[in-house]
Amino acid sequence: MGLRALAALLVLAGPAAAEPLRVATYDAGLSRKGPGLLLRDLGREDAQIDAAVRVIADARPDILLLTGFDWDHDGLALTALRKRLTAAGAEYPHSFSARPNAGMVSGLDLDRDGRLGGPGDNQGFGFFTGQKGMAILSRHPIGPVADHSAVLWRDLPGHIAPPDTPPEQRLSSVAHWDAVVSVAGKPLHLLAMAASPPVFDGPEDRNGRRNHDELAFWQTHLPDAPFVLLGKLNVDPVDGDGRPEALAAMLAHVTDTLPRSDGGAAQPGGVNDRHKGDPALDTANWPADKMGNLRVDYVLPAKALPVLGSGVVWPGGDGVAQTASVHRLVWVDIDWR
Repeated sequence: MGLRALAALLVLAGPAAAEPLRVATYDAGLSRKGPGLLLRDLGREDAQIDAAVRVIADARPDILLLTGFDWDHDGLALTALRKRLTAAGAEYPHSFSARPNAGMVSGLDLDRDGRLGGPGDNQGFGFFTGQKGMAILSRHPIGPVADHSAVLWRDLPGHIAPPDTPPEQRLSSVAHWDAVVSVAGKPLHLLAMAASPPVFDGPEDRNGRRNHDELAFWQTHLPDAPFVLLGKLNVDPVDGDGRPEALAAMLAHVTDTLPRSDGGAAQPGGVNDRHKGDPALDTANWPADKMGNLRVDYVLPAKALPVLGSGVVWPGGDGVAQTASVHRLVWVDIDWR
């Protein structure tokens, strides 16, 4: 083939398509009832952990925010998880985690039950320090990370905290991180969080108000740079007991790609039959006689980021996703050029 013919072919072919950047969030059920138990289980045969690892390995996200992950001071559980993922063909050379508010002793009666020292008296609900924290796994370098988890609830402009909220109570029930990931030399901000479930309280709706304000926090902390807001927001836009106003306000800044699955659409019965939202968008599978299936896990890219696709890992019928966790992995592919 002559040079002129080769040049013509290259022009017709156009620029090579960029590899999509897959960003995901997943509460993989990697939490246990006591400190050190997750590390123990990661070091032995465990069907639930095997299933969670397989879900992650099959989805192959480039960047993954894990919620519901037990934190330990030396990061031993996270290291053990990375080893199991590597053995499954999903290597993540970069990771980040930090002590969450979950299980952090406050010394206060935060749940207003007249007693001190219970899990509801910690800065975030938890039976031990670090229970159901967060972690980031990435194929790309992470850093710097701005940790906003120490922000006090009272310091959020326009907060809706109950009047009797102690001034020392933090806003984050788990954490708020702005983690910069360097992808092909360009920064992507991960606005990572896991909010309080808007249930398990009384008529004052303390948890529902906190859930609302945890998401509202980001409206005053959006970076002037490409970002993805992701995590377990714990609020469904249509169904459930949450206050979806903060989510609705955030949609002015992000693209809701409406990730879907076949499995979510195939779960009729019980309270699910009374839900008004599209069941294919649901991301959690709670019992149908209680909360039912809801959409509570999100990956929301900034409006300026072009999106190639999205989905929820929830195949129809029983399977590995059901064995792994009540929650499902949510992913979005970004055209990162």
